[in-house]
Amino acid sequence: MRVKSLLIASALSSSLLITPASIAQEVTKDHIGTTQSWLEQGEKAIADRLAQKPNTNRAKNVILFVGDGMGISTLTAGRILEGQLNGQPGEENYLSFERFPNTALVKTYNVNAQVADSAGTASALNTGTKTEIGVINTAPNHPNGICKGMEKDAPKTLAYLAEQAGMSTGIVSTARLTHATPAAVFAISPSRGWENDTELTEEAIQNKCTDIASQITTDLDGNGLEVALGGGARNFLPSSEGGKREDGRNIVTEWQNKFEKSAYVTNRAELQATDISGTDHLFGLFSSSHMSFTLEEAQDEPTLAEMTETAIKMLSKNDNGYYLMIEAGRIDHGHHGGNANAALNDTVALSSAVKKALELVDTEETLILVTADHSHTFTMAGYPKRGNPILGLVSGPGQEDGEYTMAKDGKPYTTVGYQNGPGAIEGERAHLTNEDTHHPEFQQQAAIPLWSETHGGEDVALFGIGPWSHLVKGTMEQNVVFHIMNHALGLKDRTQN
Repeated sequence: MRVKSLLIASALSSSLLITPASIAQEVTKDHIGTTQSWLEQGEKAIADRLAQKPNTNRAKNVILFVGDGMGISTLTAGRILEGQLNGQPGEENYLSFERFPNTALVKTYNVNAQVADSAGTASALNTGTKTEIGVINTAPNHPNGICKGMEKDAPKTLAYLAEQAGMSTGIVSTARLTHATPAAVFAISPSRGWENDTELTEEAIQNKCTDIASQITTDLDGNGLEVALGGGARNFLPSSEGGKREDGRNIVTEWQNKFEKSAYVTNRAELQATDISGTDHLFGLFSSSHMSFTLEEAQDEPTLAEMTETAIKMLSKNDNGYYLMIEAGRIDHGHHGGNANAALNDTVALSSAVKKALELVDTEETLILVTADHSHTFTMAGYPKRGNPILGLVSGPGQEDGEYTMAKDGKPYTTVGYQNGPGAIEGERAHLTNEDTHHPEFQQQAAIPLWSETHGGEDVALFGIGPWSHLVKGTMEQNVVFHIMNHALGLKDRTQN
């Protein structure tokens, strides 16, 4: 019932073991409240909403946060975990962005897929048009995996339009920078799998398609990305230098040679030592593949909040403003591995990154949007009592600590679980303990056995604050998120396209 390939065992010391006693909190009278206190809270909520006035000034900057795989159930469980880690019952907590004044529901399907992948959804966010599943920024009718005709009717990305308007652009991710979501900021590819040259097909080579990693040096009709921070060094380096490339190219060196006043960093210390005032282009690769889960506490890697801070300080030097996309990419990977502990802790890390951004920008001139590209089959259920450890077994109202609600088979069950994934087993269901469920490598039980848990197809949330964030409302198609950002920045009037 534990993930063998998801987390590096040596990195998971006993200090990371979250025990029920460490987060289970007593629900006091203050948490329960009174009739009067709930009425007063409700009245204040209405007053706050009535006081909101739309900001229709042109946005100078836009920051798009994407929690990869952060569906509604992940938001709920993530807020509870964050609250419990801070000594509260959890349910009353809000993630940093959940207090944004404007929210909406976003439909995530691809043009040929009811349940989407990250490539098609990230393309919708970055170009304003939906695509097929598995492609990066191609036209809606262009087929997956075919190079020929790829550029016909391909939409322009927000980063391209921003660069054309003289703005700065950047990408931050805890995943490989060549992975689907970050790639959608700077690349075009009919296959998300073409991360380095060895993954190109013969047809792609014959028709002169390029791999995603090599496209990070493109100028985007401006002066190129000012910031690119994340994982995936192997796709940028030749095999002779520990990478995967067989064409002999060192994309990092090419990037440094192309951009003046450039810097390349490979660890947390180097990032923190960056001379921001003397650097115009910053490239950081902190791992060979994806960066570590928050649970792994990799001291040599920067946190998402730390990368966010550096990126904002770098991009803020441009008086024309900037577009920055920040991805918490490993929420998705935790869910795929059936490991809610990993996914939810990375959700908390995203909340911290948004909080850091709010400390650094003026929301009178900066539009911040927080959303997910898609959901997962992650569920939260079972009638647990208030303050019950979100990663623990279900103990219902009226039950003592250590007393659990039993399923039909006479065994306890967890509050969170999955509709499918590697946590499903054949034969008799395990008799779990709370110590089992809080282990960093624990896989929640699932109904349908799969090697990897799948995405979910339901709507995801969108949160907005800043100029034109009042357009974030109702239920919308995912491509509309691009158009909100484009409208807020006034790019249609500032570019030739």
